[in-house]
Amino acid sequence: MSRERPYSEVVSGTMTDMDVAECGSEDPEVTCQEVRACAQHVDLNWLLHRVAQRLGNAMQAEAERHGIGIRGQLVLTALAQEQRRTQLALSHALGLDKTTMTSVLDRLEQSGLVVRKPDPNDRRVRLPELTEQGRALQAVVADALARVERGFVAGIDQADQERLRAVLLELAYGGHGEIPDNGSCL
Repeated sequence: MSRERPYSEVVSGTMTDMDVAECGSEDPEVTCQEVRACAQHVDLNWLLHRVAQRLGNAMQAEAERHGIGIRGQLVLTALAQEQRRTQLALSHALGLDKTTMTSVLDRLEQSGLVVRKPDPNDRRVRLPELTEQGRALQAVVADALARVERGFVAGIDQADQERLRAVLLELAYGGHGEIPDNGSCL
């Protein structure tokens, strides 16, 4: 009996140990058909998590090729969209704890992408700002990440991509039509 092409030949990247374990096989050449059969018996949470994990890993790798991680890019993007936010407000808007935000800003500042200036109204408060280098890198990485996303969904026709985005927005925001101004981007 001929087997379908291995999953690793169909999808870029290789099958992870978790994929193999989930399908109850010790064979890393588990076929697409076997993976699909397994996936049909897995709950929505698992499927959404796996999609987010795969896309997140691809985006993280791309951001790292430019010398920053995805968190660094999220911070640069938030600063590009709205300057004059305090470090705490920025942390809240991105759903990052204060310690993580401080660490990300430290790395961005050491790389010359961000400067932190004292708030003129309260010198204890810091206002992170993009440097010209930070603004330029943010734009380059945003374009690169858009290419990663397009590549990720390239096998899905345009109408289904639009429907997928609409359904995910509905699930993410509960049908209220309003996107909250905070919450983790990761």
